[in-house]
Amino acid sequence: MNYSMKLRSAVCVSALVAGGAAHADVTAQEVWDSWKEQMGMFAETDIIIESEEMSGDTLVVSGLSVTAQSPEISTNYSIDEIRFTEDGGSVVVTMSESYPITMTPEGGVVITLEAINAGLELVVSGDADAMTYEMSADSISIGLKDIVDGGMTFTGDAVITLNDLAGNYTTTKTDLLTVGYDMSIASMDLLVDIQIPGGEGEYVTGGGKITGMNMLATVAMPLDADFEDPEMLFANGFAIDGGYTVEGADYIFDVNADGDQIAGSITMGTTQFAIAANSAAVAYDVSAKDVAVAATGSEVPFPIELSFAEYGIGIEMPLGKSDKPENFRASISLVDMAINEMIWSMIDAGGVLPHDPATLQIALSGTAQPMINMMNPAEQATLSPGNLPFELNTLSLDTLNVSVAGAAVTGAGDFTFDPTDTQTFAPLPRPEGEVAIKVNGLNQLIDNLIAMGLVPEEQVMGPRMMIGMFAQTTGEDQLETALEVNGEGHVLVNGQRVK
Repeated sequence: MNYSMKLRSAVCVSALVAGGAAHADVTAQEVWDSWKEQMGMFAETDIIIESEEMSGDTLVVSGLSVTAQSPEISTNYSIDEIRFTEDGGSVVVTMSESYPITMTPEGGVVITLEAINAGLELVVSGDADAMTYEMSADSISIGLKDIVDGGMTFTGDAVITLNDLAGNYTTTKTDLLTVGYDMSIASMDLLVDIQIPGGEGEYVTGGGKITGMNMLATVAMPLDADFEDPEMLFANGFAIDGGYTVEGADYIFDVNADGDQIAGSITMGTTQFAIAANSAAVAYDVSAKDVAVAATGSEVPFPIELSFAEYGIGIEMPLGKSDKPENFRASISLVDMAINEMIWSMIDAGGVLPHDPATLQIALSGTAQPMINMMNPAEQATLSPGNLPFELNTLSLDTLNVSVAGAAVTGAGDFTFDPTDTQTFAPLPRPEGEVAIKVNGLNQLIDNLIAMGLVPEEQVMGPRMMIGMFAQTTGEDQLETALEVNGEGHVLVNGQRVK
């Protein structure tokens, strides 16, 4: 038997090594039917199967080939054999230990990869509409086999290997396909060693190791998902909530191309990533600790070293129209950023400035009422120029902490906004509240910049006078200012009205 079928669904190689809550018997045919449905969920996909035969308690699928076409790239993978064996209400899945993956981008270049699994074990339980996969493997890797560009073929080592995998993967089918997974990976190894053909010794080499990776997520997808139309995708129920954590990572690289060479290393400690997105809101957070970057190169006269004790970025904002205020936030954090003395010697050859690590931390939060569905292009078009798609309700400066070259700025504050008055501070509603700012070491920093010749002394007289007008001296080279907007719309600085 040899047949093909067209599916309006998506090519997902991961569906071949995973696939759904256990409460009833599941058959081999039901598991295979679920795979066929998922293998092409987001594009026009051609699936060719040489044969599928039931032999006793085992369904044997032979000669599977899956091809997905898009304007940008064609992708194919082929697996010689997959076996689905029924075992007391569950199904044990085994497959060929290796299979090729071929990608053909625009232009005709053919990239061939090879996927290899060792000790892969899949046990499926549940029923046709809700399946749970218990998964483990000694390793799963994807590596470069070759790249063919016209008459030129080149090979090299480029491999990603996941070691000691364990976890579960669930699929539940209602009016949406909901996929959940909880996986742990002991380590991930990366290796790149490619000599560029005809490049006169040019090369790309590198390696890395990520340890202690844990991944947890739930994804809901419309059965007819179209990822080329993200607005309608979210409107039809697409949602994701998940992320990962990593205990640590180390990378090295060495690249020689176009006559330039650069080599270096990157290390980092605990890393976290989280994302949640649906038609109502989106949130994104990433952070890492103990980050260090080092590099040398033919175009750089000295080593570059950069480190952070911690960095992080976070954002949350409402997307869907609401009849009440919704939460939003934004933050950035760069803690104890340090550079090596060779870089400082270019900036401050005389050692005038303190070379202490710098910090930048800013965090804002508040509430706002979305007036339209911001993922709907038709509603976006109804906005007139100058109008905002939301009504601001509250705003807080939760964190302001900036320190560099001996100077430091800190602050915090809270404001509420009156939506009935959009004239006093047009187009924003009228704020009411206060923010307090403290500055230490500013005058010394200015004196140091003058001593270094970076700032002419006559150009700082005006700014210093302005600072004196709007800030109070609270100690030696310590300033403080409070900005207040009262209920009448008056702006006061340290109690003095300026508006």
